[in-house]
Amino acid sequence: MILSALLTSVGINLGLCFLFFALYSILRKQPGNIKVYSPRLFGESKTQQQDEFNLERLLPSPGWVKRAWQLSEDELLSITGLDAVVFMRVFIFCLRVFTVACIIGVFVLLPINFLGNQLTDDFSDLPSKSLDSFSISNVNDGSNRLWIHFCAAYVFTGVVCYLLYCEYNYISLKRIAYFYSSKPQPHQFTILVRGIPAPSASSFSQIVENLFTEYHPSTYLSHTVVRRTSKIQSLMNDAGKLYRTLGHLKLKNSRQRYKRDGFLGLFGRKVDLVDHYEKKLEDIEDNVRLEQSSLAGEEVPAAFVSFNSRFGAAIALHIQQGINPTEWVTERAPEPKDVYWPFFSTSFIKRWIFKIAVVVAYIALTILFLIPVVVVQGLTHLDQLETWFPFLRAVLSLTFVGDLITGYLPSLILQLFLSVVRPIMILFSSMEGYISHSQIEQSACTKLLWFTIWNIFFANVLSGSALSMVNIFLDPKKIPGLLGAAVPAQASFFIAYVVTSGWTSLSSELFRLIPLLCSFLKRLFAGKDDDDDFEIPSIPYHSEIPRVLFFELLGVTYFFLAPLILPFLLVYYCLGYIIYRNQFLNVYAPKFETGGKFWPIVHNSTIFSLVLMHVIAIGIFGLKKLPLASSLTIPLPVLTLIFNEYCRKRFLPIFKADPTECLIKKDRGDQNDPSMAEFFEKLATAYQDPALMPVQYSGSDDGRSSPLLRG
Repeated sequence: MILSALLTSVGINLGLCFLFFALYSILRKQPGNIKVYSPRLFGESKTQQQDEFNLERLLPSPGWVKRAWQLSEDELLSITGLDAVVFMRVFIFCLRVFTVACIIGVFVLLPINFLGNQLTDDFSDLPSKSLDSFSISNVNDGSNRLWIHFCAAYVFTGVVCYLLYCEYNYISLKRIAYFYSSKPQPHQFTILVRGIPAPSASSFSQIVENLFTEYHPSTYLSHTVVRRTSKIQSLMNDAGKLYRTLGHLKLKNSRQRYKRDGFLGLFGRKVDLVDHYEKKLEDIEDNVRLEQSSLAGEEVPAAFVSFNSRFGAAIALHIQQGINPTEWVTERAPEPKDVYWPFFSTSFIKRWIFKIAVVVAYIALTILFLIPVVVVQGLTHLDQLETWFPFLRAVLSLTFVGDLITGYLPSLILQLFLSVVRPIMILFSSMEGYISHSQIEQSACTKLLWFTIWNIFFANVLSGSALSMVNIFLDPKKIPGLLGAAVPAQASFFIAYVVTSGWTSLSSELFRLIPLLCSFLKRLFAGKDDDDDFEIPSIPYHSEIPRVLFFELLGVTYFFLAPLILPFLLVYYCLGYIIYRNQFLNVYAPKFETGGKFWPIVHNSTIFSLVLMHVIAIGIFGLKKLPLASSLTIPLPVLTLIFNEYCRKRFLPIFKADPTECLIKKDRGDQNDPSMAEFFEKLATAYQDPALMPVQYSGSDDGRSSPLLRG
């Protein structure tokens, strides 16, 4: 890619960013868009619609930037929880890392790369100059200037490890402080028990009570056996749809309420749709009551067991309850609102079968995704396009068209294909038998991260031939040399990818185009934006964290190879820091709270990025005929992995289990709390399946005491 193609991509995306920012600052002031741009505040009744006209509404203003900037970390913690704080700490960490990287890369390494003459000595036509001229590829083979790159790799690794240690330590302390400051929560006193042995005469409930009253007599409090309510949940979904349909019908005029009950609504007698759907809703209520009456025999071998202290729950969690390790399997209970109910009825064997099926499907998707990667790589080379499509030569010869195709379209196409993968990863993770939405998101986050690294980074880097990918596994000794030759060659593509997929994705996150269109269409066709369907959105960590970490990997990897990428990454993290603080303030509400458990994913990804940089450095110094520098780089990945192991021993246990010291201190603090008696009463029913909660949709009251249950 030449410099003019990059400038074209930067110009297009910069224009889109300014357009989205301007439109956002105007549209957010319009009364009809409150649910789009301030749904969290609207849901918490902290904002009101103002119908009076004001000229200021039509003018863009940067006031939202100031409010997002002034938001303190403690305020963010109180608004959206520790997970949001950890997410923002990722941006702070990356800003610190790439500020240092920019100083070294732009002011030291970039001039050295540009002044080399390995590729070309032509300085006259700068716009047509290849971006490779700004990379390490332009430094002469065997040049002593390469020792500066060697020293930079050591300095940068030390800086990243130091900052990573500080962040891990800070978030660990924050997690403990968050635990101390939290009110008593049901999941702190509860564990989940699965694989309960099948009872011969008694019920699952009785066998659970017998075991825990015998082996945990001083701490056992109560239990709730999980029941198979999938059929009821299906009925509840049907009832919910009918209820919303009724609400829309009642807003329409009398003519639209009538429809013929014959074929395609064209024949038969006219019926009042409101009466028709109300009768249908009452029938569903009757079916639900019938299903409820048969629930006594629908227990599944799983139960939520509660204790009268956090320490008692921790003891039961970490001690094997029975001789057979596949029975009485214990795990931490999620928050009641975080529970994912569908997979409780699956057996141990069935969960393993699903896990294997997901692995196979994941591999198949990874292979299938190579098709758009090959297409994208074809777009980055105009000579290949002219070979494939000779009839387009006249169009491709135009400078702007060529710059647009090579600089903008490849990253855009790749981003569109990647957006389809994100919901698929959630589907894969939900099939693996996880019992909470947070576990599903963490699993999907890890899957999507490695999928992105392999398919966007390695597949693009090694897309010259499928044999290159196979050689990585067949001959590991060639990995440094192979990556050292291939990675610098793709620097221009990834610089354009940061601009297209990074800058524009952040501005579109702020603009919220899809929710805006949905809100507009609802008001256009339904007459108003129905409050019954309103739900405060939650941030999709499973898609946002992998994106942020992938850009971090690009920055770390190309730090000394192509430092031209660093300013673009710094702009990305600056924009992300402001935009996501604004979104947490106005848009997103937490759906669950993991207590910062996403940070170990961030730590592991950063360590992988560093080791990858070291492996590439070993290869590039060897290719540049500087074998001593290549040999002296070998200790770097070893030292980095030793540092990682220390962090795993020092900090990771805090994220897996709460320390005894914290549990006992918290329990002792609750002993004098008069509200604990009421809390333990509510704890007995905290983990009741939502399908068993009473809610009545229909307005009829025929004396039956059991109302409709809603999931």
